[in-house]
Amino acid sequence: MNILVTGAAGFIGFHLSKILVEAGHTVIGLDNINDYYDPQLKFARLKELGISEEESTNYNNKCSSKIFKNFQFIKLNLEDRENLSGLFENCEISVVCNLAAQAGVRYSIENPQAYIDSNLVGFANLLECCRHHDVKHLVYASSSSVYGQNEKIPFSEDDNVDQPISLYAATKKSNELMAYTYSHLYGFKTTGLRFFTVYGPWGRPDMAMFLFTDAILKGEPIRVFNQGNLERDFTYVDDIVAGIQKVIEADLADSTNSTIYNIGNSKPVKLLDFITEIEKSTGISAKKEMMAMQPGDVERTWADVTKLEEDYGYNPSTQIKTGVSKFISWYKTYYNT
Repeated sequence: MNILVTGAAGFIGFHLSKILVEAGHTVIGLDNINDYYDPQLKFARLKELGISEEESTNYNNKCSSKIFKNFQFIKLNLEDRENLSGLFENCEISVVCNLAAQAGVRYSIENPQAYIDSNLVGFANLLECCRHHDVKHLVYASSSSVYGQNEKIPFSEDDNVDQPISLYAATKKSNELMAYTYSHLYGFKTTGLRFFTVYGPWGRPDMAMFLFTDAILKGEPIRVFNQGNLERDFTYVDDIVAGIQKVIEADLADSTNSTIYNIGNSKPVKLLDFITEIEKSTGISAKKEMMAMQPGDVERTWADVTKLEEDYGYNPSTQIKTGVSKFISWYKTYYNT
């Protein structure tokens, strides 16, 4: 397949691009390499894919990997309608996997405009390109945040998601509605995946796994919100990208519908237990600062992944102990600690 992966310099996009090119697909990676977090981490991910920092900084310039003959990269904003359309005109793209978005629940409270631009305008531009260039399937990242303060456990795709408690969640819910409408009107398949707390090597510096490990290894206190009374469906990145790959590669028997799936571990873990695993793996006891609940946060997430298991054979298998150990091993190597 010829696959466009947006957000290819991001955490999940990097891992997905790598697994797809290793499986023999032709992949074009797109990213705007913004400074929401340290761009050097994004450049380092791209280097693993054979793209140099010098090449990746040239805007709207498609460059070829020095490692994978079937991978190319282009720095581009999804909001750039003209150049995005030009990319589709010059490449025969059969599947798009949209992982590009302004991430972060808390950041959306401080900087809402960034989410409007990237997650709404950018997504609309991508839908238009799929519509006009005969793309067969759009797979896109939604989020468990759409469930808001849903009290029914575990979270099911059939649950009501009309009460988002952050703008980030509202944009993801909007993406689902937009995708449904485009599938209905223009006859191409869209599949939304609601991610549940993804962690692992090359992870984002603003995520709990990274923040906790960084602070613990430096002997600094960690901030534990809601007095530690939180549960998260922590999902290892390899399980996530294996699930996305199954969706991308599946035979499109029903090629015009719009579907939503949860993609998580389906085994929620208490935040304090998660911290304990980091302590065990590092051999260091964490200094904890117990904090109040943050705006936009929820107390518990828990994915019912039955639908994805039945339709695509999704099978998350990485235990927290294993996943935490692999992240810390990567962190120590990357930062030479």
